[in-house]
Amino acid sequence: MDTESEDGLYQPKIHPLKLFDAAKSQNRLLYACAPMVRYSKLAFRQTVHHFGTDLCWTPMILAKEFNRSHFARDSDLTMSTPTPTLTVTVTPTSVVQGGVQGRQGRSVGEVPTIAQFGANQAVELSRAASLAAPYVNGVDLNCGCPQSWACQEKLGAALMERRELVRDMVIETRSRLSNDGWAVDLAYYDTNSSIDAGRGRGRSVSVKIRVHSDLRKTLDFITTVVGDEHNRNIDWLTIHPRTRNTPSSTPINLEALEILTSTFGTKLPVLVSGDVFTLSTLPYTSHLLNPQPTFTTTTSSSPSTPTDTSSPPTTSKPHLPHLAGLMSARALLANPALFAGHDSCPWEAVDVFMSNVARAPLPLKLGVHHLTEMCGPGFGPDRNAALLTKKERVRLTEMGNWVDVVDYMDEIRSQRGGEGGMVRVI
Repeated sequence: MDTESEDGLYQPKIHPLKLFDAAKSQNRLLYACAPMVRYSKLAFRQTVHHFGTDLCWTPMILAKEFNRSHFARDSDLTMSTPTPTLTVTVTPTSVVQGGVQGRQGRSVGEVPTIAQFGANQAVELSRAASLAAPYVNGVDLNCGCPQSWACQEKLGAALMERRELVRDMVIETRSRLSNDGWAVDLAYYDTNSSIDAGRGRGRSVSVKIRVHSDLRKTLDFITTVVGDEHNRNIDWLTIHPRTRNTPSSTPINLEALEILTSTFGTKLPVLVSGDVFTLSTLPYTSHLLNPQPTFTTTTSSSPSTPTDTSSPPTTSKPHLPHLAGLMSARALLANPALFAGHDSCPWEAVDVFMSNVARAPLPLKLGVHHLTEMCGPGFGPDRNAALLTKKERVRLTEMGNWVDVVDYMDEIRSQRGGEGGMVRVI
């Protein structure tokens, strides 16, 4: 590892455990953007971070290809150097300099990023982690992808049946990172210490899982992978409380989530992924949630489905005092300002996204798909909150280049009474 890589602008400065500590000190949960195939690219990660997301995941990267091809590395892991701390507010004429936040956003700088890998061999995961470590804040092993191709390759959710292998993979990865100088000794870590200056620069190792139909298998899996809670093998755990075969249209398993967070939440930070649509409609409560969820639900109803008054009485929402963070995927795709408290996507998020695309370009079709998601009805309680009508979104998909896209969005904004069309965020 050369000096430029070690000391230059690329090197992230924040260990993710400090982000968990900071969120807790602010009496809130940590906010995370889930790994999404194709969509968790740099421009989108920068956008959600601007609106309050603490930690972003890359799309799942196949470790074997990442290790063997520089083309795969260049394509799958795109990062940026922190830019000078110059931001704008959401008004077209107002510029804030010197690193001060805009009205609803953060200054452009480090976007704490976790590189997620798909792997089924310890040597492949540890080598990929070593290659990525200078540019990311941590690495994550995907044990939750339910797609058939991944499971056929013994990746993703297929690893939920191989707990000893997962344990060996994270142990070897942590050892490789330690040998490379990225170690953090969790046996001596405490929330008041400087994890960066005290015992090395530090990179995290984590795992994202689903649950089994028999929850006892999940309890055994986590116990094996975590190891000694005082010197654990992973820094935190992300739980998607659905099984490998459960469709996303089925609500998450709240009973499993409550048991797992109460069992392991005192031993390491636990994130929940799934059904995080708005902060006010979560199907559980926590003392770190502000505002408290207002939606009443049962384990058999979806947040988007009105409660039938003729159905049996609803059960109370479980309280999760040991939950450390929320991870969202589809809802953030539709509303990057979700964790800034918006129930629907504001025009400001479109402005920030387009400015980030100018600096970190995306293919036209991918960028337009982001825009149609952001300008659609989303997952909030107001189904009429779409920025563009369905006809306007269809017209947007017919654009042949980015200039036409910008001009079309400017035209729409002007028709809606916007001030000068889209805001260019410098």
